[in-house]
Parts: sequence; structure tokens; C-alpha cells
Amino acid sequence: GGPRRLLLVSNSTLHGGGYLGHCQQHIKSFLGEKVKRVLFVPYALHDRDAYARTAREKFESLGYGLDSIHESCDPVEAVRKSEAIFIGGGNTFRLLKALYDNSLIQEIRKRVLEDGIPYVGSSAGTNVATISINTTNDMPIVYPPSLQALGLVPFNINPHYLDPDVKSTHMGETREERIRQYHEEPNTPPVLGLREGTMLLVEGDKATLQGVTGARLFLRDKKPTEHEPGTDFSFLLTDNNLQNL
Repeated sequence: GGPRRLLLVSNSTLHGGGYLGHCQQHIKSFLGEKVKRVLFVPYALHDRDAYARTAREKFESLGYGLDSIHESCDPVEAVRKSEAIFIGGGNTFRLLKALYDNSLIQEIRKRVLEDGIPYVGSSAGTNVATISINTTNDMPIVYPPSLQALGLVPFNINPHYLDPDVKSTHMGETREERIRQYHEEPNTPPVLGLREGTMLLVEGDKATLQGVTGARLFLRDKKPTEHEPGTDFSFLLTDNNLQNL
């Protein structure tokens, strides 16, 4: 085994670029040369075949083979044999329900946290890597047995974090207000708002913000704070510290 290794990406496609284009070099340096094949989890989208084709094309262009878990007759065994896992974006509720339905929550946790295989998440795949999917932007189109997710990190993330548009006349809640409402509930963990083009690299007990935009950190009963790429977020990984923030 080895320490956990996670690359948690806010979004799969950045304006003006192709699928995973903005983070492909990050993915390549993260997976390195030891990994030969990646296990892809396409559960967040309805058309899994088309999704797997898109992902396979991208990963093969980076030099990795890709197996899609939906093509396996035994998903649990596929996770047990995997060298690396990539969970793509789509609807977070649909994704989490499928992970529960296929008995994959504990299996993925074990492979990543105990065996140390690399985990790449994008959008919904980043949401399910955290404590819960309470801070997803998605509609609950299906009903997972729980909102508890993989818990690979002890906090939550809001992918595709959007700042309020000062020119907009839309009077609905901003993303910041929605996260504040979440923090009105007791014992809620920190929420890291990852803007598009940003990702969090976790290596053991070290977490670093990467990418081109910034992130906004929300802690219960505290004012949100702004952070640039390169920020060390390792303090978010230690449960004990969170009580004192």
C-alpha cells in the first residue's frame, strides 16, 4: 500500500478546449508511467457506451489503456484489479446511486486509501470523493440510499463554483448563499469551492490547489476566503485541525 493519491478536478471541459484538455498534463504527470490501464466509471451519465468512448479516446491519446466498469460482468472485481480509477462527471445523484447499487463504496475506499492506487475525479467524480454529495449543484433525479460518499477526504467540495454575476438581474440564491445554508446545519465540514479550471492534488497528507483559476474556502461560522493556485490546503486533511479552524 501507499498514501492516498487523488486528483480532484472541478470540470471536464473548459470553455474553448476539448474533453479534459485543460487538465490532461496534470493527469499525465499524476498517473505517471507505472500506470498502464485506467478503470473508468461512467455511471454519472445515461449513455455509458458513448461516455466510455470519449474517455477512452482521451486516455489513449495520453498513453493509457482504459477499461470501463460498465463493460465488466463483475464491477467489484474490476475495482479490485484496477491500477487507477477515473470517475467522470454528470449527475452526482445518479453516480452515487450506481456506486451503492454495485457495492463499490467500500471497495473503492479500500483500493485508494489502503492500497494507494491513484484516483482521478472530475465534477461529479470529485463530489463523490468527498464526505457527502450535499454540496453538489445537481438535481436529485434518482434517490441514492445515502448522501454519504466515498470519504477519501474529510471535507466537501463544490465543483464548478460560480461567483455572483454583478451584472445579472437574477434574484435567485448565489452559490455562496447555498453553501452558507449548508453550514447553518450543525457539524457540517468545510466546503472548498473549486472554480472551473481548478483542481486539488492530494498526496498522502498534502493537498495543493492547481490549475488556472482560484478556489473559495467556506468554513462554518467563518467568512469565506479566497485562494490562488499553489495554495497548500493540507490542513483540510486533518480532522483534528478542522475543529479548531
